[in-house]
Amino acid sequence: MSRRADFYILPQADEDSRLRFICRVCEKALQQQLQVFIHTEHPIQAERLDRMLWQYPEDSFLPHHLLGNQPAAPISIGQGSQLPEHRQLFINAASQLPEAAFEFDRIAEIVIQAPELLTHSRQNYTRCRELGYTMHRTDMRTSGR
Repeated sequence: MSRRADFYILPQADEDSRLRFICRVCEKALQQQLQVFIHTEHPIQAERLDRMLWQYPEDSFLPHHLLGNQPAAPISIGQGSQLPEHRQLFINAASQLPEAAFEFDRIAEIVIQAPELLTHSRQNYTRCRELGYTMHRTDMRTSGR
């Protein structure tokens, strides 16, 4: 199986837009029966995502858990060296991709127009390409999606 990296480039610069789009990617991943790991920068970001996933979509929720809390669910949220047992989809909500991300079959990064994060996203893109991931770039600034 080839390894794939998806970079979604949003027109917004705010963190809330990024986190909402992560919820959208999670919903699509669950429809494809993928197990998801969301790597966050810090516990506060993990807690924000936890709250958002309980309310997304509006008429339901996406089954998830913070790593270390039970019961397990198809979507795991963690930070630092925390990793789930599966290695299917790694969604990066942190600035940098940890080396452990490259153990996953798929990587997704949501790129927002914040200058400091753009620099990290470019580095993450280059690293994925160097490691042989099949690269997919979706520019939401022009697509109107």
